[in-house]
Amino acid sequence: MTAIEPLELLAPLAGVLLSLDEVPDPVFASRMIGDGLCIDPTSQTLCAPLAGVISTIQDSGHAVSITADSGVQVLMHIGLDTVNLAGKGFTRLVEEGQRVEAGQPLIEFDADYVALHARSLLTLMLVVSGEPFSLLASGLVEAGQPLMEVSPVDTAEAAIDAQGDALFSKPLTLPNANGLHARPAAVLAQAAKGFNASIYLHKQTQSANAKSLVAIMALQTVQGDTLQVSAAGEEAAAAIQALVALLAEGCGEQVATVAAGIEPVASLPSAGVLQGVCASPGSAFGQVVQVAEPELDIVEHGTGQVAERAMLEQGLRAATEALQTLQAKAANAAEAEIFRAHQELLEDPTLLEQAYGLLAEGKSAAFAWKRATLATAELFLGLGNALLAERAADLADVGQRVLKLILGIQDRAWELPERAILIAEQLTPSQTASLDTHKVLGFVTVGGGATSHVAILARALGLPAICGVPAQVLALPDGQQVLLDADKGELHLQPNLADIEQLEAARQRQIQRREREMAQAALPSITRDGHHFEVTANVASLQEVEQALTLGGDGVGLLRSEFLYLDRNRAPSPQEQAGTYTAIARALGSERNLVVRTLDVGGDKPLAYVPMAAETNPFLGLRGIRLCLERPQLLREQMRAILACAGFARLHIMLPMVSLLSELHLARQILEEEALALGLEELPKLGIMVEVPSAALMADVFAPYVDFFSIGTNDLTQYTLAMDRDHPRLAGQADSFHPAVLRLIATTVKAAHAHGKWVGVCGALASEALAVPVLVGLGVDELSVSVPLIPTIKAAVRDLDLHGCQTLATHVLGLEGASQVREALRLYQATAVETSPVMEH
Repeated sequence: MTAIEPLELLAPLAGVLLSLDEVPDPVFASRMIGDGLCIDPTSQTLCAPLAGVISTIQDSGHAVSITADSGVQVLMHIGLDTVNLAGKGFTRLVEEGQRVEAGQPLIEFDADYVALHARSLLTLMLVVSGEPFSLLASGLVEAGQPLMEVSPVDTAEAAIDAQGDALFSKPLTLPNANGLHARPAAVLAQAAKGFNASIYLHKQTQSANAKSLVAIMALQTVQGDTLQVSAAGEEAAAAIQALVALLAEGCGEQVATVAAGIEPVASLPSAGVLQGVCASPGSAFGQVVQVAEPELDIVEHGTGQVAERAMLEQGLRAATEALQTLQAKAANAAEAEIFRAHQELLEDPTLLEQAYGLLAEGKSAAFAWKRATLATAELFLGLGNALLAERAADLADVGQRVLKLILGIQDRAWELPERAILIAEQLTPSQTASLDTHKVLGFVTVGGGATSHVAILARALGLPAICGVPAQVLALPDGQQVLLDADKGELHLQPNLADIEQLEAARQRQIQRREREMAQAALPSITRDGHHFEVTANVASLQEVEQALTLGGDGVGLLRSEFLYLDRNRAPSPQEQAGTYTAIARALGSERNLVVRTLDVGGDKPLAYVPMAAETNPFLGLRGIRLCLERPQLLREQMRAILACAGFARLHIMLPMVSLLSELHLARQILEEEALALGLEELPKLGIMVEVPSAALMADVFAPYVDFFSIGTNDLTQYTLAMDRDHPRLAGQADSFHPAVLRLIATTVKAAHAHGKWVGVCGALASEALAVPVLVGLGVDELSVSVPLIPTIKAAVRDLDLHGCQTLATHVLGLEGASQVREALRLYQATAVETSPVMEH
């Protein structure tokens, strides 16, 4: 491309110059729309920073773009969320297509009105055509002052060869309340750029290049406009499908109405089905109940720092007491841990410092607390980490709890009809824990993830739930009859009578089966032809160990030791660790296995007291054994504490995230040194988790040096398929039933058995009754499962014939994908149930 003379841009306003990084809006701060700068204005007339033609000027007057003769396009956006003002406070001085000179007034605005009624007055100037630039000023600037120098280039490119006529989508109705303004337009343009096709967006007789933010904005779309997408080129069909889906979902904005006329696409597999991700298994038929938290009336200015501080501290104390009560009433350790983590947030020094600082500025207790929690939640969300995003949801929950207490608002139980299926943008852990399960049959949310605290609580309550559902679900009317099939991640909006009857029959069979499983929980898990398989528990507390034993668990196949380390400001003492491990070992007794996984944190689960550099991709960074070997003292202390329980149970130590043989050798050396220092004559068994493909593929190399393997199917799946298992759009494909994952399990088992070593599966796949026949057929020796599912998995083993399972396993390893494997297993399961002798009882 050919360089052209540099272009000088002038300051469009007087004010303080800021970096885009300081803009409290992730779309602008991430430079999705374009790179540039921000001005906190002290003047009220926006002027042209360069000579050119007005490409677009929004009817609302809050945004304008100019295209120079060289092709440089500059967008100016006054304030944040100012599109919602619908033109109030803005006066347009120019029209679209008009030629303007540098310094010419473009828009006048009432700064006081905008500041009071919009999120912010910060004004953006962005080079949306993508040319590089350098700044010529900093700090305080005056309108008309040279501000930046842009280096234009000759952007003429060969057009994509359409190779035939363009494809057109069916007409669709735009759902966005304010049309395709800067933010959704940027999301659409960014998505369009990912396709090797020439793509256009059509509104009546107007058309716009869908890869151009400015062109999309120039269409001046409004809610209800009828649009079409056309594309020509190699990826035309895929582009149309993806962009129609994106438009239907609001291009990143929450849309409150179902867009009429939108054809079913990726997230809408059929006209009457909304697709999400399973958060908690099960199914239910009931009526829609839309739920939402009411807006709280918060006064900004306080009555005095002393009084407001006292109100805040009283609210914090009351919230702490309420959370302690919820923790005490928790049905299991996982639920108790959630509310303990909430208490930790209430004591966070950074959060409290922010709130107290605002009190010192004269703000009210409610305003200061809300501002501090929102700022911290936005920080968590902006870091791009799924677990920190969940912490943001927890913080929102805690924040709302304290706010209500400060304002004296009593939490009232929702007045719910019978057979309610709750629909919400997001439920909080507090709301979920307090649901009346006699009336609530399940719930559906737009936000959240399969590993969120709300999902954990749903599973604990036995409520089917799906998350990541398109925002159209928020427009369903109360009382509409729907069928929730959480196992498939589906909400059926128009269920027919046959579907409902089939569901009800399945529910009754499930209830009867569960009653039988609980009655027979103490029976050993032996196949019909006499082969015994261990069914142990995945646990994170002494309470869960005791529960597992009452449900017939054969031992502990995975003790997640990080429960001792997370949600605290300093490491647990060696004495605390040793005491916990010993109590668990004593509860199990000398005849049962205790498999303790060494600390599995780092990267996606950082510890506050172990400083770590930020990582671009924490799932591929310092996790598990990698972190512990970088900080060997941490591993030594833990090994010493674990060894304190040797003799009370059959102790096994398991290393997470091992990918190299050298990691195993270094960890064994530390174990041997610590055992020698304690005078132990017999070492515990040492094994590794198989979570990365390299460990499975090299299992024959590892086998001589380990005592056992345990396969973590959650991570093994996401690393094998290169798909985040919690990604709302990929979760359905990141399936542990995929033949590639099953082949790695088979490879591990074969290598282990050749060296006389046993293999367990402790990932989520082991807890799925559907997977039990193939795992048994592949030769897995132990299944370590979620505590409540122990009776179910033991019963599943008792229904099987080993020879039949081996034949089945050989068959599914040759299938193409997870869906075919699941179908083969359903067919096998149905056949097994029909011939099972226990069905007669």
